[in-house]
Amino acid sequence: MAVSLRSLTNKISSRALPLKAVSASRTYFTYVNEPAQPIKGKEPKWVSPEEAFQDLQSGNTVFAQGAAATPIDLLNAMTEVGKKKKLKDVTVCHMHTEGPASYTDPSCEGIFRSFSLFMGGNVRKAVAEGRGDTVPIFLSEIPLLFYKKIIQPDIAVIQVSPPDQHGYCSLGTSVDCVRAGMTHSKIIVAQVNPRLPRTFGDGIIHISHIDYAVKVDTPLPAHGGKPPSEVETLIGKNIAENLVEDGATLQMGIGSIPDAVLSALTNHKDLGIHSEMFAGGVIDLVNRGCITNNRKKIHKGRIVGSFLIGTQALYDFVDNNPFIEMLVVDYVNNTGIIAKNPKMTAINSCIEVDLTGQIVSDSIGTRMYSGFGGQVDFLRGAAEGFDGKGKPIIALPSVTSKGESKIAPTIKPGAGVVTTRAHAHYVVTEHGIAYLFGKSLRQRAHALINIAHPDHREALEKSAFERLKVMPSP
Repeated sequence: MAVSLRSLTNKISSRALPLKAVSASRTYFTYVNEPAQPIKGKEPKWVSPEEAFQDLQSGNTVFAQGAAATPIDLLNAMTEVGKKKKLKDVTVCHMHTEGPASYTDPSCEGIFRSFSLFMGGNVRKAVAEGRGDTVPIFLSEIPLLFYKKIIQPDIAVIQVSPPDQHGYCSLGTSVDCVRAGMTHSKIIVAQVNPRLPRTFGDGIIHISHIDYAVKVDTPLPAHGGKPPSEVETLIGKNIAENLVEDGATLQMGIGSIPDAVLSALTNHKDLGIHSEMFAGGVIDLVNRGCITNNRKKIHKGRIVGSFLIGTQALYDFVDNNPFIEMLVVDYVNNTGIIAKNPKMTAINSCIEVDLTGQIVSDSIGTRMYSGFGGQVDFLRGAAEGFDGKGKPIIALPSVTSKGESKIAPTIKPGAGVVTTRAHAHYVVTEHGIAYLFGKSLRQRAHALINIAHPDHREALEKSAFERLKVMPSP
């Protein structure tokens, strides 16, 4: 069924088409947005950034594209327009965005309110101070908010590459929920940037579907490029040498630990990538012939992603590269699709783990930090892999920067469990690997204490006895 999902012809409107797909384990629904036919004779209005928001009104809902494709110039202009027009109660909904998020400044209180579907660092202060909102939601289900009309945007603010000879622009590095957001918006405003990579897959929009267009020529926000620390390198080696097999399909996010894993995979063969996002470390592995995607059952020979943020080298790598497919996130993160990949190995991080295996990833105590993201989507997809060889992995340093143990007797008061103890399989630190699947609470505590920092093991053992009324034991 996966083949038919991707091979639909270009004969539908720009609205979402519901499709019923059947896997071996369940029936599920996914929504696919195919490129819409051009609107004959229609051209966007080419305007200044401020003029692009001439239709913005009080009470509107604005959807903003995120990650590396965050339309920063337009969002800054929107903020200024909102202030000048003295608007009220404009909701800005988005996933993780880059840039200053100027609409969250205290001076914009009452004018704009951020509505985060996955929090980035630029909106944490607003949420902590009650000037913004955050939604606990699986990444795979974010598009449903638009399909079910729970969020009904008046304006979609996006960034696209310049149109090709056929008039088609690309959403570039951030497809994710953008197709769902923009196809359900009344007005589409786009900044057209020649520095945005053109990508293959679902990220296509014809120039005629854009209402207001603004020309910019600005570099994309960049992250990464720093070498992993000694601790992160050890974690990467633990995973690469003990858990990643030849022919495995990998999911991993951005950050030093995924980079450390990738840098330790140079002797592996026929690896694949199916991940909501991936890091620049894949470039070297592709060049070495380690990543081929040849063992995949679906999207054979292709890296599959949904959004990106990284270095300029990563943007150059994905630009106009048919080896990369950027697809909608309700497809990429669908557990049934994930489970179709061979030896699916999902590598995710977290904030803390308690001695029973509860995993906190979105909050530090009561303070919201990020979101659910794709962690549960991929941990479940790996656990349900068709070949029984999937590996759901949580990786974290054993201590915080302040020396506090990240493996804790109990989670902090007010913290939220993103991944339950029933979902937990492998937990990895620089001190080793704990395999929790099928283990009792007593056995889990023993395994986790053994990979905690040595300075904290005695205290954790005492806490485990107080909690469980029995000594941790294998």
